[in-house]
Amino acid sequence: MVSFEEARTIILENVCAVGTERVSLLEAAGRIVADDLTAPWDLPLWNNSAMDGYAVRSADQGDGVHRLTVTGVINAGSRGEGLTVGPGCAVRIMTGAPTPAGCDAVVPVEETDNGTQVVLVQAPVKPGQHIRVRGEDVTAGTLFLRKGTRIRPPEINMLAGFGMALVPVYRRPTVAILSTGDELVELGQTPGAGEIINSNTLSLAASVTECGAIPRIIGIARDNRESHLEKLREGLRADVLITSAGVSAGDCDLVRDVLAELGTTQLFWKVGIKPGGPLAVALHGTTPVFSLPGNPVSTMMTFEEFVRPALLRMQGEQQVLRPLFPVVMQESLSKKPGKVQIVRLRLERQGGRWYGRSAGNQQTAILKTMLDAQAVALLPAENSGVAVGDEVMAHFYGNYIERE
Repeated sequence: MVSFEEARTIILENVCAVGTERVSLLEAAGRIVADDLTAPWDLPLWNNSAMDGYAVRSADQGDGVHRLTVTGVINAGSRGEGLTVGPGCAVRIMTGAPTPAGCDAVVPVEETDNGTQVVLVQAPVKPGQHIRVRGEDVTAGTLFLRKGTRIRPPEINMLAGFGMALVPVYRRPTVAILSTGDELVELGQTPGAGEIINSNTLSLAASVTECGAIPRIIGIARDNRESHLEKLREGLRADVLITSAGVSAGDCDLVRDVLAELGTTQLFWKVGIKPGGPLAVALHGTTPVFSLPGNPVSTMMTFEEFVRPALLRMQGEQQVLRPLFPVVMQESLSKKPGKVQIVRLRLERQGGRWYGRSAGNQQTAILKTMLDAQAVALLPAENSGVAVGDEVMAHFYGNYIERE
């Protein structure tokens, strides 16, 4: 049996990015940049007006109202070629339009009488005001997006500004998902006596999708060697294989034996955690295989703590673990020393601090507690319980957003 920390270390040391590809700009949203990107030109590409108003010479302006002759108009999209701001003159200009020669300031239209032939400037003018200078955002040749950065809408905007229609990103791994057991029936079938719906496959597929990878459901392996061989062989063609159930030591727990028969190398079996102790992790070449316990709560918790970080690493993500934060407990929790205990919590924010209590019955058969959980506390192996007022370290669960 390995510890919680050892299991994570072993997993992350044995996975790496699955490759790169170039995708269209919009398809790149949410992906991880696979190369350092440098600016092909200055941004902005030329000096331009930050306001609708008048391009002027600051030297013409004194402390009072000044009358200037309007000698032209530059609209957004116009190059303004041939226009120059001479002494005592102004050029009407729109936001984003290039500033004309001789201009070193723009006066907003709100600070004038909005004249068309002659304009009265009614406020002091400072050199450089309301002008966006060429390259003030990014200069040509500057590294503007580092390898390993997640592409958000701001990155999309800048990439588009540089005309980058195709972006190098890390490939999204395909993840084969297999459940095992004669008791399983698929969604849409009414379970009979002794049967249950194969819900783990669907929750795992949703979890895989949520962290950016591509799920590929390959069905159910029945409790015999031939079915396991067929399904596991198919699953090993993906970038990642996740199995659910059949990983313990019962007569029908065939997953590890059949994986070994197919040439996988087991990295570890059993982790000092609760729930999720029977977790096994193996490699088939460079393909990681995660064999998760079949209990739905254990399946989801082991995915959260071990599989999710691996899938993020395989997509080029740098920060693969959810940040931990302190939570003050509002109720006591019992625990036996020896294993890290994963506790599902409800949260409350008071005076800038997080307070927590159990999200419900922590037994691994109770699925509803997962629905009510906003965070997960990781109680250290040596811990022998938590009293009211004790501080525990936790991380948010799923895409929880504080709404209260």
